[in-house]
Amino acid sequence: MNFLWLSLLAMLSGFVLDLLLGDPYWLPHPVRLIGLLISGLEKGLRAVFPKTPRGERTAGVLLALIVTLLAWAIPCVILWLAWRCQPVLYFLLETVMCYQILAVTSLKKESMAVLEQLQHGTLETARRAVSMIVGRDTASLDRAGVARAAVETVAENTSDGVVAPLLFLAVGGAPLGFFYKAVNTMDSMVGYKNERYLFFGWAAAKLDDIMNFLPSRLSAWLMIACCGEKKFDRKNAVRIYRRDRCQHASPNSAQTESVCAGALHLRLAGDNFYFGKLCHKPYIGDDDRPIVPEDIARANILMQAAAVLALALSCAWRGIWLAVLSGIL
Repeated sequence: MNFLWLSLLAMLSGFVLDLLLGDPYWLPHPVRLIGLLISGLEKGLRAVFPKTPRGERTAGVLLALIVTLLAWAIPCVILWLAWRCQPVLYFLLETVMCYQILAVTSLKKESMAVLEQLQHGTLETARRAVSMIVGRDTASLDRAGVARAAVETVAENTSDGVVAPLLFLAVGGAPLGFFYKAVNTMDSMVGYKNERYLFFGWAAAKLDDIMNFLPSRLSAWLMIACCGEKKFDRKNAVRIYRRDRCQHASPNSAQTESVCAGALHLRLAGDNFYFGKLCHKPYIGDDDRPIVPEDIARANILMQAAAVLALALSCAWRGIWLAVLSGIL
């Protein structure tokens, strides 16, 4: 049982490291390796399977199976060997793994860079900064569009980059955390409904929907619970959440975006260009006031508050579960 308690401590330590260090560009990141694996497997599987809907879907299923299995199994083996060697080594390695799975500080840093450029740079530099964190085309965005894109990214990634990873870490430690990150990375790379990925990316997109179904909804209610300050309107957040939480092609993305829109009295989403094509999307929230660059900072405050609450809940759940197991065993 000791390694399970060490795993809980590693999750806490990893969260603190993320707050202190973020994601340094010079430090090799496992998610980048997962991305390289996905790219290599895509090329190989496309060469083997026929370019038909059935062939591409089969290749996509194999991609999802191989990537998620490796993302879970490799950390398992590394941590098992570390435990056999020295418990302290096990703790240090899982701490680093948990730290690399979380993205509180990097999400804040990248989005606040957009705010910095909107306030002190040019529109072109602001577009360049937001292009680093969104998938939409940014060349035609005005200042309001850039700010809106950054706020939407912070809101959506409150679940994908913060709360959901914490939940999976609490349930299955770093291996399950990397399993989740692999699913998330696959969806961001191949989960598009365009001509190239409609069939090949089907499995990745569906798996991402399943994995994020509960975390996205819990994230939304955690954000609502954090709307206690004057900056955030909890009553309106609940109203817009209940009305607009399904206003997205994904069953999960609008969950946290609707809370953020309601809490800040903003209108988010709407039509955007992706890969040069206009995609029509419904609006989320009411156009109560114009969006301003400072809303990026407000969205980050809400995200960080939800992260702390999610950490507390994850630790409490894991602690209770381990206490029960300790009593039984």
